[in-house]
Amino acid sequence: MNADRSNTVLITGGAGYIGSHVVLALQEAGYRPIVLDNLSTGRKESVPPDVPFIEGDIAERRLIDAALRDHRCAAVMHFAGSIVVPESVARPLAYYDNNVANSLQLLQACEQFKVDIFIFSSTAAVYASEGAGTVTEDDTLVPATPYGRSKLMVEWMLQDTAAASTLRYGILRYFNVAGADPQLRTGLSTPNATHLIKRACQVALGQAPAIDVFGSDYPTPDGTAVRDYIHVTDLAAAHIAVLDHLRRGGDSCTLNCGYGHGFSVAEVLDAVDRVSGHPLVRNMAARRAGDAAALVADPSRLRSLLGWQPQHDDLDHIVETALRWERKLVGAAAGD
Repeated sequence: MNADRSNTVLITGGAGYIGSHVVLALQEAGYRPIVLDNLSTGRKESVPPDVPFIEGDIAERRLIDAALRDHRCAAVMHFAGSIVVPESVARPLAYYDNNVANSLQLLQACEQFKVDIFIFSSTAAVYASEGAGTVTEDDTLVPATPYGRSKLMVEWMLQDTAAASTLRYGILRYFNVAGADPQLRTGLSTPNATHLIKRACQVALGQAPAIDVFGSDYPTPDGTAVRDYIHVTDLAAAHIAVLDHLRRGGDSCTLNCGYGHGFSVAEVLDAVDRVSGHPLVRNMAARRAGDAAALVADPSRLRSLLGWQPQHDDLDHIVETALRWERKLVGAAAGD
């Protein structure tokens, strides 16, 4: 192939929610994305038709090798992984297998094919769950669930590999990702996704009878859990900023991805009521295993190091894009 290697990026999980938004952002920034996805939660329709697509699992080493070799990839963005916190508590070995063992294999392939830039989709679940207020990247790392532990293990692998090689990495610790591409080119399409705003939009559109509120006795102003919600398009822009930084020769970095302020579950549901015009039926339920009372990012490092400035920091706007995407899915299912 004659493609410019320096511009070519392998995206694992690129047909999924966050990965597909990053693919769009990469194209807009002049990069050449290559998508590898097993379509377990992603949709091929979410990948632009002019983007090379490889259907397969990162557990298949031959596919990874072929993708890195044949497309002459210079960087990897790794989104493929299992992400449901309660499921990780029930099935920990499955999470260590998919999130840790498969990431190890991907790193080994990068070493073999001299891919020196690696951007990893991590999580705020690596932080201590009893923390209060905002958290910085240097705060205590005590993940409370196998999901969080599996992500932290990959962070450690990246740090150790970088110390022993020419690899440079960007670790992005996501807080609560929400919303959809404002142009409705892609969005969160998994029908049984556990994301609060998607579930609430499904209820608002009559796709589910009620929304479950897990815990109303947290030590927060209204008793429901508080999270930092970041629009997926702003998150995608952060990935491009990290890639640009590393390509310029910048040092490896670990960065919180959030807005620095939180909303409670009740406040989010109020926003869905407001934007949809349909008050939701709310079912109060017990707390879920591994859920923290409050988790809010300190994004100062992301802003100062990379000059990142969010463009979609408005809860009603986040809900509005999510709701419009959900309407599009309903219309597509109905054949409209």
